[in-house]
Amino acid sequence: MTALAVPAGTLARRRARTAAWSALAAVVLVVLTGVALGTGQLSLSGWDALRALVGQGEPGNVLVVQQFRAPRVVSALIAGAGLAMAGSVLQRLFRNPLASPDTIGVTGGASFGAVLMLATGASQQLIPLAALGGGLLAALLLGGLAWRSKMAVTRLVLVGLAVQQGLAAAVNLMIVRFPAELASSAMQWTTGSLYGRNWTEVWIGGSAIALTALAVLLCQRRIAILDLGDDSAGGLGLDPGRDRLRLLLLGITLASLAAALTGPVAFVALAVPHLVRLLAGPPTLGTLGLTALTGAVLLLSADLLVLHVIPVHGLPVGAVTATLGAPWLLALMIRQGRPPQRSN
Repeated sequence: MTALAVPAGTLARRRARTAAWSALAAVVLVVLTGVALGTGQLSLSGWDALRALVGQGEPGNVLVVQQFRAPRVVSALIAGAGLAMAGSVLQRLFRNPLASPDTIGVTGGASFGAVLMLATGASQQLIPLAALGGGLLAALLLGGLAWRSKMAVTRLVLVGLAVQQGLAAAVNLMIVRFPAELASSAMQWTTGSLYGRNWTEVWIGGSAIALTALAVLLCQRRIAILDLGDDSAGGLGLDPGRDRLRLLLLGITLASLAAALTGPVAFVALAVPHLVRLLAGPPTLGTLGLTALTGAVLLLSADLLVLHVIPVHGLPVGAVTATLGAPWLLALMIRQGRPPQRSN
């Protein structure tokens, strides 16, 4: 059933449900942010953490909150929202619930670019830029294969899986050949980590992610028209093939920017859109906003688990999201493999 055929009462209920879940997610996000800023070896109350965030209070508190905790928290919020929105866009464009940056080569490209930069001994500040370049390179490779073979975008997920695995093999080969001191850094980055984020990375990466996310929101109507099918989209003035490839590049850019900020954090982009559809119904502009909030909540929650609950020092946040996401992916694949139920 398309949005045009949904009764007004049903649409109103869906909007109310989306608004309620969005409000709840926003409240949870504020609470988690307060906990993240105030918890650690230096424990602060929520009020003291807030005062330190705006430069008031004890100088030591201000230093810890502003320079160490806040960049990490903001990175988690921005990257989580960006990854979740990218996953939602890619799943709609591919018409495949398994499509995400994790499965079409984007995270593999980001890892390849970052590890290659580590191999050259370049400055650590260039690693996010190399990750972005690697993710976009994977996107160009995917788009080039589609353009030359006239392959439908909806079938590119299979090619993306092959690209992802090939890039992962290249990354593993480089890590094996690394000196021990570089191998540890490379392994931590390729798993996805929020460790050591600074305000320069946050401002540059966050600004780029925000602008790309705004472009995605502005394209929501175009995506909704493509949801109606290629014939209907063509009748409404779109070029389905060209518009899908353009929106594909936009979604991949958003995922690449998020990966450049935090590393290739797994399964956020895959799981969050499914969870939002389960809670709020079919995708709309409102559910896309809820998707961003939920992605931020998920990644910040995983980082709090890494820092304060799991007794493993230096554990990357991507290890937690991958552990949580693997059963989800298995259940999703089993569900997709089941034949449709027949009504009597």
